[in-house]
Amino acid sequence: MLGIMPTQTRHRIVVDDTALARAIGSRVRAARLQAGLTQQELAAGRYTKAYVSALENGISKPSMAALTFLAGRLGLPTSHFLTDADATWSRLAADLELASGHWEQAADAYADLLERASDPGQRAELLMGRAEALCRLEKGADAIAIAAEAADAFRSLGRRPDAALATYWLAYGQYQRENFREARSLLLPLLDEARSGDTIALDLTIRLLIALAAAESAEGQTQAALAYLEEARGLTADLDDRRRASFLYSLAASYIRAGDLEAALRAGYQGLALFRAANAALEVAALDNELALAFLGLGNTGRAGQLAAEARAEFERLGDERRLAHTIETQARVALARGEPEAAIELAREAQGVAERVGSATAAVASFLTEARAQVASDRVDAALPLFERAAELVRVSGTSAQRRDVLTSWADTLARLGRHAEAYELTRQALGATPS
Repeated sequence: MLGIMPTQTRHRIVVDDTALARAIGSRVRAARLQAGLTQQELAAGRYTKAYVSALENGISKPSMAALTFLAGRLGLPTSHFLTDADATWSRLAADLELASGHWEQAADAYADLLERASDPGQRAELLMGRAEALCRLEKGADAIAIAAEAADAFRSLGRRPDAALATYWLAYGQYQRENFREARSLLLPLLDEARSGDTIALDLTIRLLIALAAAESAEGQTQAALAYLEEARGLTADLDDRRRASFLYSLAASYIRAGDLEAALRAGYQGLALFRAANAALEVAALDNELALAFLGLGNTGRAGQLAAEARAEFERLGDERRLAHTIETQARVALARGEPEAAIELAREAQGVAERVGSATAAVASFLTEARAQVASDRVDAALPLFERAAELVRVSGTSAQRRDVLTSWADTLARLGRHAEAYELTRQALGATPS
């Protein structure tokens, strides 16, 4: 599931803002009258009288920019209008951070709100939001208990669709802990429910299928994984273009991991066309990177390099450093495949710096491993050994079984070249023992 779950179809918690808008509007009116201003005078310079009237009557909710402007005109701090409404406003901000992909900020905001939440339904919503944010941050182990509590709370409240989504994030956390059997046991009943009724939304149904494909693929069950992916692919026709594009992107990434590169390219190009039609810049860049990996697997380094460069430029423009770290590492792989080890080393080191800055252990492991392989290709085996060791240290703490096998096997091969066969044998033994739980 990590790295192949939909990155832009995010749960948005719906909040009734009516009471908040009325409370703020009442305070704006009182402050305006106290200042002796008309609605036209208060609005002058940026807004209209009609807009101020709508705010004061609770018909519209002001943006923070509008509220800051009005507060300045009235000579009051913005907080004056938010008194007794801070919690609701903060909740909206947390939801927006989550929907925008600012997962660290969202996780922190939900944690702060949970300290003050008392209503069971609201608490369950906050728990689910935090669980999603943690999973997106590759901290599934921290999300498990939170998601489980949210799912139980939603079930006790009779909110079955929300309970299903919370269970999905619980399974996501279990997947990141490599508890693949537990993840499947959570997901399969939800899929049965989705197939038999209309309780579970279509987009979550497709998520479930992709998640199950990931779990099967992680244990080497390629045919079962592909069957789930084909079922998911068939359902995307019923989604709107933007959501369909998100799932086609996820399918492309899943096919890559299942070893079906041709299917990855087909799904990827379909998703890319839809994303570009919707001007979805972030998703297009993410899909470009997945397609680059697919072309690299097929030996087409020219197209892989072009797509990775386009993805990198977009992530830099958008300021998404977490994805940028992975994309720079993709560029390093492309350079190495082209027989340019020095360029690969430079790019891998750049990826390491970005990965460290954003705290992405997955990108760090990949970039250390790629640099180590590039050093070996440059006949600097001694320089490669500390890199293998650093990658192994990281992957033993937070990596997947597949990553551990990859790192340990490459390290063992390098030691064997140096005649250090006893050490190579021990690493090979550890690699063979790195099987999924």
